[in-house]
Amino acid sequence: MKALHIHAGPVARRHIEQHGLSAHDVRLIPAAAGGPKGLILTHLDRQLFGEWLAPTQHTVHLVGASIGAWRMATATMPQPAKAFERLAHDYVHQNYEPEAGHKMPSPQRVSAGFGQALDTFFGTDTEGILSHPRWRLHVVTARGRQLLRAGTRMRTPLGFAGLALGNALSRRSVGAFLERNVFSSVGEALPLALRDLPTARWALTTENFKPALQASCSIPFLLDAVRDIPGATPGAHWDGGLVDYHFHWNFNAMDSGLVLYPHFQQSIVPGWLDKSFKRRHLPTPGLSNMVLLAPNPEWVAQLPGGKLPDRDDFTRLDFPQRVKRWSAAVAESERLAQEWGDWLQRGCPISEVRAL
Repeated sequence: MKALHIHAGPVARRHIEQHGLSAHDVRLIPAAAGGPKGLILTHLDRQLFGEWLAPTQHTVHLVGASIGAWRMATATMPQPAKAFERLAHDYVHQNYEPEAGHKMPSPQRVSAGFGQALDTFFGTDTEGILSHPRWRLHVVTARGRQLLRAGTRMRTPLGFAGLALGNALSRRSVGAFLERNVFSSVGEALPLALRDLPTARWALTTENFKPALQASCSIPFLLDAVRDIPGATPGAHWDGGLVDYHFHWNFNAMDSGLVLYPHFQQSIVPGWLDKSFKRRHLPTPGLSNMVLLAPNPEWVAQLPGGKLPDRDDFTRLDFPQRVKRWSAAVAESERLAQEWGDWLQRGCPISEVRAL
């Protein structure tokens, strides 16, 4: 059984059929929100950034929300293969003890602990991350509007209730409650326009790197919003996955190059609240130039617990059980990288490429 499935849109498929696939073809890499599910991509990330893409000289845009933002920031660090190994270890071993008399830790405690984890992981010198000669990092957050602007305890539940109701009617209504904020490192701008939702663009600097990254990972009600990120419009910023869960963007508007998407599933869900709206997961012309790498669902069913690591494991499993299960899944995921490398070495046979 294959562990890895390779999918491609029609434009990307024609390119592979005629030219194969090289690192020089890749112009943009999205990285989805999804919490622990991203652990399954550890070895693919190590192979892609530590080996395959390393010799290239052209600009590659790395776009991430939530765990995807942490992954893409990791790619810009010195020795990315080792950095991704450390990311997996740190993520697997994170543990937030609840306050006395409570079953779950408060958002304040989780936010404080997560902030410390980012400080420890990235250290104090982020200049090299932001000035990488080839990788352009783009961190996505969701800034609250209207009821969600201030992120107060009274208004936030009402705001998210309105967001959920509006999104059920139309994804465009998300823009009434949330504004996509894109924090970008110095260099070339994103090679496509974003017109589907209200969007603000800001420079990613040493001053706002960690606040923006923490905001991109701040799941509502589990972590506190990050308020007033330096260099951006004042307000409360939440998890970027609320607006861009899997980055279902109009990538085909890029003037050249392909999108390479290491993902933990085949479908690409636009926003976090779109998970139950299956029609919104279908491929669109905007994904025509995408090559997507995803685990075979039958292989996933053979992982410990019969699934990918997910956020529910924090409550279903105790800490030692969770560490054991997640560590085993990360170890098994090395097959994804091995099969990807084998496919490349065999000349990228088009017969093994599936439709999106």
